[in-house]
Amino acid sequence: MSDPRPIKIFDTTLRDGEQSPGASMNLQEKLEIAQALIDLKVDVIEAGFPIASPGDFEAVQEIATNFRGSTICGLARCNDADIDRAWDAVKLAAAPRIHVFLATSAVHREFKLRMSQEEILERTIAGVKRAVGYCDDVEFSPEDAARTEHEFLCKVVEQAIDAGATTVNIPDTVGYAVPQQLGSTINMLRNKVPNIEQAIISIHCHNDLGLAVANSLSAVEQGAGQIECTINGIGERAGNCSLEEIVMALQTRADYYDCTTKIETRRLVPTSRLVSSITGIEVQRNKAIVGRNAFAHEAGIHQDGMLKERTTYEIMRPEDVGFTKTDLVLGKHSGRAALADRAKALGYHLNGEQLLGVFEEFKKLADKKKEVYDGDIVALAQQQLQITSRGEWQLISYDLQSTSTGEHRVCVHLQCGDIQKTTESTDGDGPVNAAFSAIEEITGIKMKCKDFQLRSATIGRDAQGEATIEVEYQGSNFRGRGVSTNTMEATIKAILNVVNRIAVSGSDNSAET
Repeated sequence: MSDPRPIKIFDTTLRDGEQSPGASMNLQEKLEIAQALIDLKVDVIEAGFPIASPGDFEAVQEIATNFRGSTICGLARCNDADIDRAWDAVKLAAAPRIHVFLATSAVHREFKLRMSQEEILERTIAGVKRAVGYCDDVEFSPEDAARTEHEFLCKVVEQAIDAGATTVNIPDTVGYAVPQQLGSTINMLRNKVPNIEQAIISIHCHNDLGLAVANSLSAVEQGAGQIECTINGIGERAGNCSLEEIVMALQTRADYYDCTTKIETRRLVPTSRLVSSITGIEVQRNKAIVGRNAFAHEAGIHQDGMLKERTTYEIMRPEDVGFTKTDLVLGKHSGRAALADRAKALGYHLNGEQLLGVFEEFKKLADKKKEVYDGDIVALAQQQLQITSRGEWQLISYDLQSTSTGEHRVCVHLQCGDIQKTTESTDGDGPVNAAFSAIEEITGIKMKCKDFQLRSATIGRDAQGEATIEVEYQGSNFRGRGVSTNTMEATIKAILNVVNRIAVSGSDNSAET
């Protein structure tokens, strides 16, 4: 009996995942996720699109320079400037990869690129060769491959491999394909491209029809050796293939697929929670594998079956994906070492200064709360990651008066470096609106609030409130997050987090494969 076929897991949370509306991350947050992906043992981390912005370049370069254990990949369009920039970002990685892409479908050729098939082939060959001049590990993606004519797709793939591509990725860029169709496309490439055995076939599926995981599994059945995916399935529009779902499908149904991955599955839930906390994109309760209800049983007949034999209603063990039996971990007498150990188990790798900041806030919280939960630690760690510079606006104090008769007054006292400012606002039809107005007056940044959510970070009447705000500023979306046992304070912190992100933001471009 032959060994299971190895499947590479290519994670693009930091590139495609970050393109989810409002999900942009600062450098420290990207480094936290990169470390979590290393701990998860993904094969390839697509760390970003280096030419998109100075911030993206810096993040890819930092990850390539400081992290070991996974291939570090930078995305590039099929032009010299992009490829040069990508190499500059990843060249210090122990295992660098350049990922070059160019659209190939008729609709993209006609309306986006205005290029002929011959021009696409020439650009593909030139781009791949330039990347190969820098790096032995080169991936090529014919964007919108699922809607590209088969004959032309075969030509592009063959020419890319001849030029030196070691991985050819077949993207379903707009989530249009269905499983049988996509599987037959992979099978067609294996049969009709003469040099296909010289490269790994990869698959990159979007979830517009809810078929990203099913399409990816169909591609694996037909011989794909790499799956491109994201934590929690985040990404453009409806998102990407979910890493945790595809990995557990291959593991749970190894009898059918006869494939294996290197993923440390016990890190799935902590990594999911980390990404959710950083991006502000909450995981739905009934999401497969990592949702809060994924292993919950309420129906009496199910509970009865579970008590008699777990496998009657569970095809996976919750502990195998990282769920723990209890959420309660620390109290006010706990020390810094215990806090650091629990934070690490939850996916956070805090340096000395960050740990000190979290520990100080933890002690304050422990005095206020009877019980401290994992969710509280996640909230404190994430709040600490958002503190990046003394040059940011910080809340010193606030005063709130709000009545049922419609009178709302918020006075906020803020500090930025050595500057302190106080202002009072009675604008708006509620305290949140008044807080927005007061902060806008002090900072001079006028924003349009598009979404405001307030939820409990843990359980109980004394739980921390977690405020998440999304705003529009000069045509771009920004997200902010704040945490406090006082929900109004959490809201003000979230608004200030948005203001600080706007203040340090640069130009940005996005790319999609």
